[in-house]
Amino acid sequence: MSYHQPTRGLQEPNYQSALFLAAICSQTYVQFANKETGAFIKPEHYDLVGSIMTSELGIDHDRYGFVLASEQNTILAFRGSSTSIDWVYDFIAQQTEYLPNKNAGQTHKGFTDIYYTLRQQVMELLSHCNADHPLYITGHSLGGALATLAALDIASNTSFHAPIVYTFGAPRVGDPAFVRTYNYTVPVNWRFQNKYDIVPHLPTLVYHSPQTDETYFYLHVKGEVQRSFRHGSVSANHIMSSYFQDLADDMPDIAQSICSSPLGFCPVEETIKQAAHTKE
Repeated sequence: MSYHQPTRGLQEPNYQSALFLAAICSQTYVQFANKETGAFIKPEHYDLVGSIMTSELGIDHDRYGFVLASEQNTILAFRGSSTSIDWVYDFIAQQTEYLPNKNAGQTHKGFTDIYYTLRQQVMELLSHCNADHPLYITGHSLGGALATLAALDIASNTSFHAPIVYTFGAPRVGDPAFVRTYNYTVPVNWRFQNKYDIVPHLPTLVYHSPQTDETYFYLHVKGEVQRSFRHGSVSANHIMSSYFQDLADDMPDIAQSICSSPLGFCPVEETIKQAAHTKE
């Protein structure tokens, strides 16, 4: 098996895949930070199918992720909150009907509004990919919410009927009806969650909206994989590099292999080298 390709697992998460996809998630932030070009480091054997961006939310050519493809897999990846506009949408926690699937319940309006601006591009990019290959969908924080919204849509409305979802530090996305539909429709979903990360605890299970004066109920989708790490602050307990480092500490040799080429692909390569050296 190549460490540079995720592997498919149904009964339990594949931690090598999780580590590889955590590195992919870190590159969504690199893409966002490179405002002019959107450049980022692709893993070996993968080509860029296209970037996912919008100008509809107030920032021109605001990049939210990308689609990569190899001869074996396709990967759809979303970034987390990185602008003040993202944070505004994060706090629009009243619910709205999830339109891509009939009778699929209600979802967080802010997350859903962002996804709707990206949906056409996501579908267009996937139309250029081989539907016989496994599709991995991943994202961190807000990106995990977008990955969840996209996964149900893609499983129901495209030829990729069985997407494999790995998210990191994702918030709750929808009501019990949405969660039931999602859990039935999306066969493989692994939701990595640090017990000291505040974001997966939001929105609260029972949320009373000051905007609508209504009460909404939220649940998480299936597949919780609880992690436990503390890095001294609310932010450090949530950021993507902390999730990557936590996984890498458990498998330093594999992390070293994933990070060996191309250089800069992983977010904390010095930590990986030190962990591998300590193990020796």
